[in-house]
Amino acid sequence: MKPVSWGVLGAAKFAREHMARAIHEAEDARLHSLATSDPTKAAPFSAFCPDLKIHDTYDALLADPAVEAVYIPLPNHLHVEWTLKALEAGKHVLCEKPAAMRADEIDTLIAARDRSGLIATEAYMIVHHPQWRRARQLIAEGAIGHIRHADAHFSYDNHADPGNIRNRPDTGGGSIPDIGVYAYGSLRWATGAEPVTLDARITRENGVDVFAQVSGVMEGPGGRFTFHAMTSMRLFPRQEVVFQGDEGLIRLTAPFNAGLFGEAQVHMFRQGKADHVERFPGARQYRNQVEAFGRAVREGAAYPWSLEDAKGTQAMIDRVLAAG
Repeated sequence: MKPVSWGVLGAAKFAREHMARAIHEAEDARLHSLATSDPTKAAPFSAFCPDLKIHDTYDALLADPAVEAVYIPLPNHLHVEWTLKALEAGKHVLCEKPAAMRADEIDTLIAARDRSGLIATEAYMIVHHPQWRRARQLIAEGAIGHIRHADAHFSYDNHADPGNIRNRPDTGGGSIPDIGVYAYGSLRWATGAEPVTLDARITRENGVDVFAQVSGVMEGPGGRFTFHAMTSMRLFPRQEVVFQGDEGLIRLTAPFNAGLFGEAQVHMFRQGKADHVERFPGARQYRNQVEAFGRAVREGAAYPWSLEDAKGTQAMIDRVLAAG
């Protein structure tokens, strides 16, 4: 398969440390270009990809005929604008989470995607990790019976960095846009369920949420269950997701930043049976994401997370923000 030629819009820290490296290392992918006007920000990218082409504007990168796909790690409030511009320029798009700041904005992206015939989706990488595919499979097979309750927790502390885009309302900051995408989206994807009712308690600082507790009822193919999701940018780091059924329990101990927060593990506990643990030490979800995107571009392969999926999570986020 001919490698997909990628360009990256902006020298974001996350792109430098994770996604640009994943594109550079992935099979059937080529990191071709980076758009940044700051040579000092470009230098770390060129260090691991010496033949990287540097454009000094985003528009120049989009005009580069050698670029086939664009990765967008820009601040949240710029995602819709530059996804639309990339599609209009004839580029496939992988945009960071959240794809938009409101669910109705994603309708515009879906329409642009459909008009273009290109691939455009949100970079929701956890669906490419084998721990999540395994958890979803176990739930679907009824390994722990009917789901009765689910918990999702994701927290970190960035109070010492007030200039961080996550702490700024003008850049779409807040724990809910940043990591609520993971907490809410993971419950939806693993169970196929959507929220029926929800209540939220939100603490805000400087116009952004820094702590959010959300509880309610979700309903999916296996029936209704209660859920609780907590996100925070002011607590000691924690990542954990639990699915509790009437015949057992599944716990993911490093569900989101697998390999960084800790080793990806799926624990299953069932009465009368030995506790079961599956470990995934070598899985690389960012590289998996790039390679899955490439197969979608080159072969028309199914991609496990669509803009419609992103809209479902954003609709839940919109409800949480309205409730709190």
